Amino acid sequence: MKEKMPSYGGQAVIEGVLMRGKTAVAMAVRTPEGNIEVVNEDLTGVYKSKLTKIPFLRGLIILWDALGLGMKYLTISANFQTGEDEKIEGPTLYITVAFSLLLGIGLFFLAPAALAAWVEKLTNIAPGWINLLEGLIRLAILISYLLIIGQLPDIKRTFAYHGAEHKTINAYEADIELLPEKVSKVSREHPRCGTSFILTLVVISVLLFSLLPPLALHWRLVSRLLLIPFVAGISYEYIRFISNHIENPIIKVISKPNLALQKLTTREPSIEMLEVAISAFQNMYKNEIR
Repeated sequence: MKEKMPSYGGQAVIEGVLMRGKTAVAMAVRTPEGNIEVVNEDLTGVYKSKLTKIPFLRGLIILWDALGLGMKYLTISANFQTGEDEKIEGPTLYITVAFSLLLGIGLFFLAPAALAAWVEKLTNIAPGWINLLEGLIRLAILISYLLIIGQLPDIKRTFAYHGAEHKTINAYEADIELLPEKVSKVSREHPRCGTSFILTLVVISVLLFSLLPPLALHWRLVSRLLLIPFVAGISYEYIRFISNHIENPIIKVISKPNLALQKLTTREPSIEMLEVAISAFQNMYKNEIR
């Protein structure tokens, strides 16, 4: 049986899939003409550093991977679908990335903190319960956001490619031949999914922020920003532990909420989508073992 490498993962992009290993990434997209185009890249620099072996710190590197590398290939995939004059690059690209990052931090971290502080000001609820309320607001915003964007046709297709990515990795890890018809029969849920990471991030933020003393609004907002890297590091280690012990009966029960949330961010892919995901994985794997 071939060695399974837990670091294999990926993400959906525009009309395609990005697959990431320890030393290489590959993206495959379906062009408007119906062809599959592949882009390969070796991972160098920090990816080969000993920093990736340090618990908690490696979680921050993975987060940077998701934001930096992921956004880069998301942009490349979008450019495959447009004409030469419509490509996203230069200042427009940087402004878009910065805006998206600020919007995410504001929506999922600062807005819940501000709303909870407003409720605290109007009521006599104890600080511990206010922190719990903040976490529940954050979770409600996350789920509502996924439900709303999941109704958009383009996002539905992206979520289907997300399902194709999961199915391909699940098939590989189960020693199933990577043929679209066979891969289509496996689960589209995977314990190392970014959706699971986000839910874990929300839950751990509730636990961590509940330990903080009462804070004025501006200090509450500052503390949320400063603790994001710390929460991300803990969340990554938790997901890593869960995925490495997923066969344990207790771990299976604990992981159910994470897997359940993936039903909002994945859809059943078509055979054509699976062909794209398999192409991305095979190109990445070929570069990994060369």
